Amino acid sequence: MPRPAPTRHLPGLLLLLWPLLLLPPLAAPGPLARPGFRRLGTRGPGGSPGRSPAPAAPTRAPHSGAGQPGGARGAGVCKSRPLDLVFIIDSSRSVRPLEFTKVKTFVSQIIDTLDIGAADTRVAVVNYASTVKIEFHLQTYSDKQSLKQAVGRITPLSTGTMSGLAIQTAMDEAFTVEAGARGPTSNIPKVAIIVTDGRPQDQVTEVAARARASGIELYAVGVDRADMESLKMMASEPLDEHVFYVETYGVIEKLSSRFQETFCAIDKCALNTHGCEHVCVNDRTGSYHCECYEGYTLNEDRKTCSAQDRCALGTHGCQHLCVNDRNGSHHCECYEGYALNADKKTCTVRDKCTLGSHGCQHICVSDGAASYHCDCFPGYTLNEDKRTCSAIEEARRLVSTEDACGCEATLAFQDKVSSYLQRLNTKLDGILKKLQINEYGQIHR
Repeated sequence: MPRPAPTRHLPGLLLLLWPLLLLPPLAAPGPLARPGFRRLGTRGPGGSPGRSPAPAAPTRAPHSGAGQPGGARGAGVCKSRPLDLVFIIDSSRSVRPLEFTKVKTFVSQIIDTLDIGAADTRVAVVNYASTVKIEFHLQTYSDKQSLKQAVGRITPLSTGTMSGLAIQTAMDEAFTVEAGARGPTSNIPKVAIIVTDGRPQDQVTEVAARARASGIELYAVGVDRADMESLKMMASEPLDEHVFYVETYGVIEKLSSRFQETFCAIDKCALNTHGCEHVCVNDRTGSYHCECYEGYTLNEDRKTCSAQDRCALGTHGCQHLCVNDRNGSHHCECYEGYALNADKKTCTVRDKCTLGSHGCQHICVSDGAASYHCDCFPGYTLNEDKRTCSAIEEARRLVSTEDACGCEATLAFQDKVSSYLQRLNTKLDGILKKLQINEYGQIHR
């Protein structure tokens, strides 16, 4: 918009306010609002690490963004995917101290939106002007607090804007396995965000192309006097997802929510549509898989779980009996007559009577863990073998029968003796008579 020459007839206060009134509205596109990059306040298609565009908006989780600038995805539905992320920040003399503090705040706010850790996102910072300095490597810090403290200690370097040298240094020294980057087999995206407010003083086209060819995804953030053509030469395709522009450092912090959306991976487990019976686990590929609690096995449908037969595995250690529990665990039990020891596995004899080897005909009475004796039911008496029993009436009958038999034998013997004595007496009587007769004959002779 052409600016009319100031008039001398305006009041003094109006003369002071006149340049502000001539500024274009914030929502109106400025001279740098060209196709191929984003201004703050505009939104192109959602993007994510990698060369492919993200799915269309309807396939994403519902927007929840309460309390999150720029409509960041709600916690529990959108989580950051693991990255090897390198910030390349311009600290030349054109960036004033307060503005450089705004850049560091912008970096810290992006760190706040990420899941930081050795197995999650790793962060490094490359500081550049006419020289390049790696402030810290990807493997240096593994928690947010340490990272943000390290970012807060960064100081500006000097004059010059050697953007090409900074990208080359990041490629050769920051994105290496020795510096903490993960290898190609890990499928962890390598991402660089370059922030600058000027025109590069070296060649960036070829070095940026080599960086992209090596697998590094480049985002370019321009501020104020940044050269848009240079930003587009550095950034990855599609440009409307990788080039950002803000008019002042005062609003650069608001871009952090845009990067949160860019690095968002939908937490499919949090959507509660996974169908896993026990545990849903998000994969780094943006998918998920189901797992089971300890003591359970995943079924063929890869969603439901069945309790493992821990006893059938033969590793239970139970001396007598192994019993499977419903919760997928197990416990040991003992045979009848045994008690489970304190180790909950071995068994000790508790009652020998219950072992069934006592031999008692009627009743086994335990005298402790190692002894017992036999007893009989009422109406019976224990025999001499101390194991078998006889009815008391039967014993009496046997005794009576024995007595009767003894009497009959005695009577028979007595009768026999009596008969013999009678015969003997008869013979004696005969002999006596003969003797008397002989004696009488001799007298009368």
